[in-house]
Amino acid sequence: MSVISEQAQSTELLRLVTCGSVDDGKSTLIGRLLYDTKQIFVDQLAHIEEASRRRGHDYVDLALLTDGLRAEREQGITIDVAYRSFVTPRRRFQLADAPGHVQYTRNMVTGASTADLGVVLVDARQGVVEQTRRHAYILRILRVPHVVVAVNKMDLVDWSRERFDEIARDLERLGLPDLRVIPISALHGDNVVDGSEAMPWYAGPTLLEHLETVEIALDRDLDARRFPVQWVIRPMSDAYHDYRGYAGQVAGGVWSAGDEVVVLPAGLRTRVEAVETADGPLEAATPPLSVTIRLADDLDVARGDMLADPASPPVVARELEARICWMSDRPLEPRARLAVKHTTRTVRAIVDELVSVVDVHTLDDQPSPERLGLNDIGVARLRLAEPLCVDPYEENRATGAFILLDEATNETVGAGMVLVGTA
Repeated sequence: MSVISEQAQSTELLRLVTCGSVDDGKSTLIGRLLYDTKQIFVDQLAHIEEASRRRGHDYVDLALLTDGLRAEREQGITIDVAYRSFVTPRRRFQLADAPGHVQYTRNMVTGASTADLGVVLVDARQGVVEQTRRHAYILRILRVPHVVVAVNKMDLVDWSRERFDEIARDLERLGLPDLRVIPISALHGDNVVDGSEAMPWYAGPTLLEHLETVEIALDRDLDARRFPVQWVIRPMSDAYHDYRGYAGQVAGGVWSAGDEVVVLPAGLRTRVEAVETADGPLEAATPPLSVTIRLADDLDVARGDMLADPASPPVVARELEARICWMSDRPLEPRARLAVKHTTRTVRAIVDELVSVVDVHTLDDQPSPERLGLNDIGVARLRLAEPLCVDPYEENRATGAFILLDEATNETVGAGMVLVGTA
């Protein structure tokens, strides 16, 4: 096994999403991160150096590292979100490069839905603009726990501390969680991976230092135990003829042998006999670990059921009020029939009411819309054909999220975040 692969397996994974306008320097920032952390192959570097010279640049244009994706788009290949991975000695990273324009709201929602941290680029010359407020709004409703605003192109405002402080004050009004504001020049590399001699007035971490050290272990829901059953394991071997395990990914809480458990939606009670992986039993399992749970009693448990803490169970809901991001060219209208895929369970649903839609310019809620169009974000009430075990999205991102499917084509047409679930 290589040193890099050993390092990748032993370090913690941080999922981040980057967003910014076309001219804010997002491609250059991503290129700079990859270049300065030595994630670029020699032939890639030679290629972009040659391409930079052909374009008349006297510097290596790191934004060219993303040109392959642009070429694919020009060939008619749809790429909703581009994912890139890189690793440092301290942490592994999965970076979702999401377009930031209004017409790509669905793309940003996709990239941010699983992110631990959002990186928002702001042009130091322009400051906080409508696009910045829109990105902040999406990061807030998706409950991304940590946000970094990289104030880019500081070289074009003469490395001005006064300008940076002015932008930082404006950003504080956006209500972003765990906000860190860092002045950078992606083009020159200042405060991206290495510190900046041009901004001695800034004493905080570089962007990479912050990404490597931000605390994410406590972001998971460790209070309420949730375990959606993905697979029932019944080995055919005679040696394991009595074995019955339930495989899935821990969605909440700390799971250990001896824990009391309720099986939902049936409401049956038992306790955990063992928590196991392929390497053997575990003392405890926490999100987002994938494990197999064995129960003390032989109950009727199937894929789509949820094991939960009987002292604080989720709502077994027949109706949902949820925030919806609509992702289809065909509008969502009242009385529409869809499938709701929530954790490992899929049920049919009907849209009872469209409560509101967000004005993308003012970010105000407009009541009682006739429909939700492509990239609209609104609130809807859904009636379910079968119950789902849900939590409010603000309490648990795993059990509070769902996607909407077109039953005829199985196409994903929307993403939802539970506000309220009712029996």
